[in-house]
Amino acid sequence: MTTAEQTKLLADVEAFCQDIRPHEELCYVEHRFNDQVVPLGKQHNILGMLTPVELGGRGADAVTYLRALARIGREGTGVRTFFSGHVSIGAYPILTWGSEYLKQRYLPAACRGEKILAFGLTEPDAGSNPLEMTTTYERQGDKFILNGVKYLISNGGIADAIVCFGYPANVPEGAQRRVSAFVVDTNQPGFKVENLTAKMGMFAANTAMFELENAEVPVANLLGQEGEGFRIAMGTLVSGRLSVAAGCLGVIEDCLDEVVNYTKERHQHGKPIARHQLVQDHIAAIEMHRVSTEAMVMKAAAAKDAATANPTDNELAKKADILAAQAKFFASNAAWDAADRAVQTFGGRGWSTLYRPGRHLVDVRVCRIYEGTDEILKLKIAASVLGKEFEAFK
Repeated sequence: MTTAEQTKLLADVEAFCQDIRPHEELCYVEHRFNDQVVPLGKQHNILGMLTPVELGGRGADAVTYLRALARIGREGTGVRTFFSGHVSIGAYPILTWGSEYLKQRYLPAACRGEKILAFGLTEPDAGSNPLEMTTTYERQGDKFILNGVKYLISNGGIADAIVCFGYPANVPEGAQRRVSAFVVDTNQPGFKVENLTAKMGMFAANTAMFELENAEVPVANLLGQEGEGFRIAMGTLVSGRLSVAAGCLGVIEDCLDEVVNYTKERHQHGKPIARHQLVQDHIAAIEMHRVSTEAMVMKAAAAKDAATANPTDNELAKKADILAAQAKFFASNAAWDAADRAVQTFGGRGWSTLYRPGRHLVDVRVCRIYEGTDEILKLKIAASVLGKEFEAFK
């Protein structure tokens, strides 16, 4: 991506963010889905940021894309989560492992906002260990038939197509059971969805559970090869974790801006509270979170670009994987602390979703859970230091 293309994309993202803010603030306090994310994303041509130009996208490199997500993250974790679901873990696996047929069928339409994408891995009883999923598939002629339930799926209630995972239903005794991945169209009788609204935050984002009941998937919609599903899922999570980390950077940046502006205007004890030492302690901590998170996210982004440019280099892939895990773990915890400090600085006004710090606090908490919990990422990071033989889970 040329410098001019990078500048233009980031300018388009900025314009989108300015347009989406009033809608997001209204939808948030009304606890309803922000139905302007897709139209405005389409208007500003940012729904296919990672997709190559020849497939209708913008062809962004990881560094530019994550800078874009950081800017979007300032508008709210819910807005950024839409892009993570649609681009980072929706379009990305199709682009990376999909056949030419799948790329042509789904990606140009996704870039135009005609097909919204999602990623269906988590189940009610299969979270941190996706290998415990119970979704199954079996082949019948030129179709696969899928059965199972997926849970807490971002964009799940608005998606036109979802990358789903399952085990073969009938495996001979003693044979190895391996996960496969499919692109499932949602406009069929076998797809039943329920939006999940009992959430701590992200009220303007869509989260859903859905059931696959004899859902039909053409054989051509198999993603990669049969049995490659787990590798596809884990590879996609690298992209997803980077997107979460970048969004958390945006949360920290917005919290810092809000706190700086507010503390200069708010007076107590005869002076702006920005002059109070304990308030400055919070500001200094948020700034250090910002600086540290940006450094980790950009380092991980550069590693992802290097791995993408050299797809056969396993060492570069491993480096990108662990740096993404480190960045996601650090950024999500830093954003949580930054939002908490911003709420504290705002005092009584902080304890209200009419103000941005309060919304950031309840929204960003999920970032320490999805795309890899704190606990799982700690184990992954520790194993990268100790050596593979010391992995807690095999």
